[in-house]
Amino acid sequence: MKHSRLLCLVSMITLTGGCKAEAVRGNLADMIIIDRDDGALLTPYLYHGEYWIAGRPGSRYAIEIRNHLGERLLVVMSVDGVNVVSGATAAWDQNGYVFSPGDQYQVTGWRKSDTEIAAFTFTESPNSYAERTGRPANVGVIGVALFRERAPLPISARLAPPTEIARIEAAAATAPAPEPKLGTGHGDREYSFVSHTEFVRMQSTPNEVLRIHYDSRANLIAMGIIPRGRLPAPYSNPFPGSAPSYVPDPPG
Repeated sequence: MKHSRLLCLVSMITLTGGCKAEAVRGNLADMIIIDRDDGALLTPYLYHGEYWIAGRPGSRYAIEIRNHLGERLLVVMSVDGVNVVSGATAAWDQNGYVFSPGDQYQVTGWRKSDTEIAAFTFTESPNSYAERTGRPANVGVIGVALFRERAPLPISARLAPPTEIARIEAAAATAPAPEPKLGTGHGDREYSFVSHTEFVRMQSTPNEVLRIHYDSRANLIAMGIIPRGRLPAPYSNPFPGSAPSYVPDPPG
């Protein structure tokens, strides 16, 4: 079983106490997308078996994960098919965040170092981090691969929050839309502190994968996801590849 060196979130991840939210619910954890500029919890629309949310161009957002388990959980996170910790094309065997038992946190950006992130921002696809780094195929999807721990670590090692990463099938089909497709930009730098921990996965494949597709409200209406007409919705893969280290700056 894979033995991984993982990140533990210290202050980049904010605890959000007890508010009721629309979520993509899993057996191990829930995933919620939050507009950080107005505090809105973005409602997921279920369409042909996939969840979609409407992002507001220009706004910063957070991905909140809520661990249901009474044990640590490894969350390998991908935005637009890119690992949010390393900037690599996302794959199951990469690094992510380790969540303590029952904890919930907000991941707010691309990790730049142990002390900084670049904020997640909804932006036109050509300005997304994935497209600026030559990987446009999976713009418009957020995914998390969830791994249970193989054996408990000593109590002292459980005190820090999230860390690790994953992979899936590819596919793509675009539909006509009234405005440019939405992607995730490489926003302003913010302080966000992590420490490191060890995590041994129970198995090499995820125990569960959650994903949410996103685009602008106008495009979701045009695709029939928010009711009005029916056009085919594009499919994007949250975990298309693999690689190490922190997220590099985009070209230019």
